[in-house]
Amino acid sequence: MSSTTFKTNPVPLASLLRQCEEGKIQLPDFQRSWVWAEDRIQSLISSISNAFPIGALMTLESKPGETVFAHRPVQGAPPAASNTPPQELLLDGQQRMTSLFQTCLRQEVVETITPKNKMVKRWFYIDIQKALDSDADRDEAIFSVPEDRKVKTNFDKEVTLDLSKPEFEYENLMFPLNRVFDWDEWQECFGDYWISKDQADKRDVFRQFKKNVLENFKLYQVPVISLTHNTSHEAVCLVFEKVNTGGKPLDAFELLTAMYAAKGHKLRDDWLGTGKAPGIQRRLSEFGCVVGQKEGVLSKVASTDFLQAIALRHTKKVREDGIAQGLKEKELQAVRATRQFLLDLPLAAYLKYKDSVEEGFKRVVKFLRQQQVHRVIDLPYKTQIVPLAAIFSEIGDKADHAGNMAKIARWFWCGVFGELYGGAFESRFAKDVMEVPAWLDGGPEPTTVTEGVFRANRLNSMRTRLSAAYKGVHALLMKEGAKDFRSGQDYDATIFFDEDVDIHHIFPEKWCKEQKIDAKIYDTVINKTPLSYRTNRIIGGVSPSKYLARLQQGKTLPDGKIETPPISSDLLDSYLRTHCIDPGLLRNDDFEAFLQARRGSLLALISSVTGHQVNESADVAEDGEDLSEEIARDNELSTIDE
Repeated sequence: MSSTTFKTNPVPLASLLRQCEEGKIQLPDFQRSWVWAEDRIQSLISSISNAFPIGALMTLESKPGETVFAHRPVQGAPPAASNTPPQELLLDGQQRMTSLFQTCLRQEVVETITPKNKMVKRWFYIDIQKALDSDADRDEAIFSVPEDRKVKTNFDKEVTLDLSKPEFEYENLMFPLNRVFDWDEWQECFGDYWISKDQADKRDVFRQFKKNVLENFKLYQVPVISLTHNTSHEAVCLVFEKVNTGGKPLDAFELLTAMYAAKGHKLRDDWLGTGKAPGIQRRLSEFGCVVGQKEGVLSKVASTDFLQAIALRHTKKVREDGIAQGLKEKELQAVRATRQFLLDLPLAAYLKYKDSVEEGFKRVVKFLRQQQVHRVIDLPYKTQIVPLAAIFSEIGDKADHAGNMAKIARWFWCGVFGELYGGAFESRFAKDVMEVPAWLDGGPEPTTVTEGVFRANRLNSMRTRLSAAYKGVHALLMKEGAKDFRSGQDYDATIFFDEDVDIHHIFPEKWCKEQKIDAKIYDTVINKTPLSYRTNRIIGGVSPSKYLARLQQGKTLPDGKIETPPISSDLLDSYLRTHCIDPGLLRNDDFEAFLQARRGSLLALISSVTGHQVNESADVAEDGEDLSEEIARDNELSTIDE
């Protein structure tokens, strides 16, 4: 952002608060409602009373005669403020300005939060004597009292401090904070009160208090960084992220919410719903859930993901229209879903595509179920479903044709096993939405398909869900017909959740440790496969030969009831083969031979869905080792690939 798009200057605090009262400074609609804890308010007041800095504010100038963002007055401002066109919108400093406005200028009780997170109403005061005590902490001089201005103890039976009348304030030397900019009348009455008590010297106490404390409020200036009205929307987002490190990040959805609200549309209601009517977020999260499923595979889809899919549809259509008009390549609209393109998304385009994009995401759920991806934790790439939803949104019922679905499945697995959506993916989004539909209509293979070649050495380093390809192997085994060792059941959605299926070791971890096998070897995806919870309990920590014998023998309870029926050797071997496991090697506990054989089988399986020969080249750059679950947890890294 160039230096001409902002200016900095100190502004008197009193002037800022008056502008909030008059509606000249308002809040953009993406700012949250204000509720600050009383201890934070007290600390803020203490800093100003000491003339200490409280940080800079940031505002955005309003363009005369144009309403870009919906806005609202600072909380507590008089009704007339709503009718005043704002001169500036407060981007950073809402909580500080609202706290100061309500406690120092507004003549009404303040709603705040106690340390126990209870909503209360409070009046704020300054203890004059403590404020003048150089040995006392100024924070101790700032305090609040209940709405009736009485501090009580002993279950509200005893009043220890009563400030319910002005003369009680004078008597206790407690100055009401909402008079810090208008103390003349209070000072005069304070003096009269003490003169009537033959203690005129108390007026000197107040004069000292005014000089040492109140003058700091009157003279206090706040540095203000003011962005000019021609600052781009993307720059507003970036700046907000830099200065608002402790608050909610400002994403494109929040900014678009304010922009659309200025045009009369409530974007947040679309996403979150109103009353009992669910919004898009909930509809997508719950779509396709089976009984017992806590959250759907799209439960982590963000509002910006949804907007990105719409932006891809919109920018592609604009580009196609430009081609039809004969525009040159450099004149054509770029197909993008970056933040800047989201912020430029017209309301008309959003309304045009939102329903079909929602249907596109629902088709994603059905597609993922066919690929045996049932949980959000098992979704290889959250990012890949954005272009997938846009593609489904565009092609509609074409997705019902087996040939088209086979191509889309190949594109999906190439993205997963080529590990193509873990870095800069916006440009890939554009290629996907342009190339995949064209491929379905007879065009060339998409870039994601041609580049989606799996590197064989990755099988030896994939150990956790931090790897998209790791999760891909888990799903692919189930998709290709893996049957549970114990029950012989396929892992469809119902069985998956009923039987609590997850990925488990084939050669148990305990056994591997006893054999002194390195965790880097036994923890790879080569030694893991989808199994039900009950089956994994039967396996335990013994050698494969022992747990296979257990499975074959079954289990009969003392009362004669069969808990686990016996399984024939041939039938169990057939189950093992569906997991790309050589039964003979497993029965012989031959770990090294098992690894080598299963590695080859998994590579062949991956090759079958990507349509590529697996890259065994030794000169392929090593990506490094996948992080352990413990390191990922300690560093707060998500197991859901973005």
